[in-house]
Amino acid sequence: MKFQKLVSLLEGNLLTDHNVDDREIAGAMGADLMSDVLASIEPEAVLLTGLCNPQVVRTAQIADIQTIVFVRGKNPDKETIKIANQENIPLVSTDKGLFEACGILFNAGLPSFETTTTDDCSD
Repeated sequence: MKFQKLVSLLEGNLLTDHNVDDREIAGAMGADLMSDVLASIEPEAVLLTGLCNPQVVRTAQIADIQTIVFVRGKNPDKETIKIANQENIPLVSTDKGLFEACGILFNAGLPSFETTTTDDCSD
């Protein structure tokens, strides 16, 4: 899916200085725990999250995430935007919630890029 289509579908606002109209998004994952993202996202995905601190951008660098979408109208601080600009990771904000935003992208044909983990939640 082209970046501009993603932004349009989510009625999003681009927060960074990138010219990324031709960027291709291969899949998506929604999460607020960066440990889950590192454990289960595939490269070249868009990450949808309600967490908006610099750690999200650092996680995106490590996990080869193409774009970060902040849900529920959240906007990161200037430091987070600065880091994203330096690392060429576009940031988008949407008023839509995480569940709705993921559903919109999935219904538009964007596949899940969340892999299965073997983490046991019983601890």
